[in-house]
Amino acid sequence: SQQTFLQDSFLSTLKMSIRTPPTLLELAAKSLLRDQASAIAALEYLPANLFPYLFVMAYHGGHRPQLLKAVAQAWPFTVLPLGVLRHLFPDHAPTRAMGLKAVFDALEVLLAQEVRPRRCKLRVRDLRNTGANFWDMWLRVSARNCSPTGPVTVHSSSPNMKHPLAPLEVFLDLNFNEKDQDEFFMHIIQWAQQREGLVHLCCKALRISEVPFQRVRRILDRVQLDCIQEVKVNCTWDLPTLGTFALYLGQMSNLQTLYLPHIYVLGERQKQEEQRSFSQFLSQMLRLRHLRELDMDSPSFLRGRLDQMLRCLQTPLNKLCLTYCQQLTHSDLTHLFQCPNLRQLKILHLLGLSLADFSEPLRALLEAVAPTLQDLGLDKCEMADSQVEAILPVLSRCHQLRKFTISINNFPVATVEKLLRHTTGLHSLEVEVYPVPLECDGIQGTVNQGRLALIRAELTGVLRELGQPRTIHLATKHRRHRKFYKDMEPAMCPCNDPA
Repeated sequence: SQQTFLQDSFLSTLKMSIRTPPTLLELAAKSLLRDQASAIAALEYLPANLFPYLFVMAYHGGHRPQLLKAVAQAWPFTVLPLGVLRHLFPDHAPTRAMGLKAVFDALEVLLAQEVRPRRCKLRVRDLRNTGANFWDMWLRVSARNCSPTGPVTVHSSSPNMKHPLAPLEVFLDLNFNEKDQDEFFMHIIQWAQQREGLVHLCCKALRISEVPFQRVRRILDRVQLDCIQEVKVNCTWDLPTLGTFALYLGQMSNLQTLYLPHIYVLGERQKQEEQRSFSQFLSQMLRLRHLRELDMDSPSFLRGRLDQMLRCLQTPLNKLCLTYCQQLTHSDLTHLFQCPNLRQLKILHLLGLSLADFSEPLRALLEAVAPTLQDLGLDKCEMADSQVEAILPVLSRCHQLRKFTISINNFPVATVEKLLRHTTGLHSLEVEVYPVPLECDGIQGTVNQGRLALIRAELTGVLRELGQPRTIHLATKHRRHRKFYKDMEPAMCPCNDPA
């Protein structure tokens, strides 16, 4: 992900500063660190691009709390991204604790002052695992001895929040995983509540992994839920648990992204309880008036009642992802393709749906979203040549399409060739994944490598004939526990390659 890339880039920058000769800024920062008193006295006159160096060095050193506190009080930027620094030194808990305490102490001083120091522009303290781009920009640009340019993200609360903006905003992601962060969450929440009117705590993302739901409730009862814009649940729940969570979900009035995991049903004996939970879930979905992205994994609890949930959508979706939906009925899929709030999609992923009987409904949906569609995934949808033939004309009109995957379907090489010819005019297309053609099937699910080599050569010839530089991938089917696109064979038509 982009976030991981930026973190890795930031770490690489720190390592680079160790291996390469120090810049003048680094030497200046190290010189200041030798005398804390002189460094603190000089902060008012130091250039802004020296502050990131001083802060990171003092934070990493772990024994300069007064300097770290002073740097935070004079911070010349709008945002202080601390979250990524908290994850840089996982084996040095005392260092992290000292750094956080020093910054908290600095905030206490700032909040108590009627007039802030002249240099201080701090408005946002970001405790999310983001901000690597900020540190990377300043440290990397400085290391290259260039003038620092480029925007620095200024965070703000959603315009639909009911609270007034406080002098200081604190951003915190609620990530519930196997690591017990409850104490840290509660400490930040209580600290902000004790300074109501001066500090606004904004939790924009809620991510729940394999943890008891009771732990999650304890925190959700204490935070302002209308700040949350993203919810991702990555654990298995039963329907009553989803119903209980829905009571919190309905209060997330600015929610834009919702990811739900496999929700299993309890069986006939508890049918009444399940219906009550499902009704509760639907009633709260009606309150999500800003939902734009919906991602559901194996939603068997929607069997025979997907239409009820679709009617709860208040606005057109930008993204819909449904994976492993074998239990959805023919009626469910019919309502899916007819849903009016799926007519402006930018991303559509249907993984593991049987589309053998839905050629015309799929074509109609693609026709509606052709002007906006950027990412289309039709993997493992039991599609054959007839379904492909139905969507080819409209597929060629999806001119915004950047990513197209249609792997794990049973196509002969002729069908793959048709797809290549009909997508050749899609100049925004960057990622293309097709199934290894049926002609390459070997014994017991293996791929005949000799035939695959011949087909790759044939498809490369087709790409040359079409005259457009592009790279496609041929993905094998699932075998044992291999990852989805692990075994992909590229076929390429490089730039300026003579025919």
